[in-house]
Amino acid sequence: MKYGMDTRAEAVRYFEMGFGGKLVGILLGIPRATVEKWLYAYRALGKEALFVTTHRKYGHETKVRAARAVVEGEMTKPEAMEAFGLKSKTQINDWCRLYRQGGPDALLPKPKGRPKKAGPVFSSREEELEARVRELELELEIQKRINALAEEIERRRRTR
Repeated sequence: MKYGMDTRAEAVRYFEMGFGGKLVGILLGIPRATVEKWLYAYRALGKEALFVTTHRKYGHETKVRAARAVVEGEMTKPEAMEAFGLKSKTQINDWCRLYRQGGPDALLPKPKGRPKKAGPVFSSREEELEARVRELELELEIQKRINALAEEIERRRRTR
């Protein structure tokens, strides 16, 4: 957490006094964009939203329902944030963007880690063996060239 609870409490106090994001940012000495996010969460969910610092994971169905509700005009973003318990406007923005681009499947969890390297697929055992023969022939050719270079270097060293 970059800003402590005391800074957030001070921001809430200013919000309750009616100050906007720009002025609160100046008074607290923090970036306006951060204060604007806090103000949005404050207006949508109340002051408690600024004091929750844990990250919540949302299931695929929740993401789809929230994004569909906003994209299809059933709810505004603040209403969706309140209905689905979202703390950040960024979450609903990202979900809506992905939903518009790829539908519900775009909101499925992405696989973790590097993708597995796919090996060659052979239609028959004969093709597989032919590929292995080509591979071994290539290795042999490389080894012959290495030996020829080593002999050439050795021959030049002897002639000096």
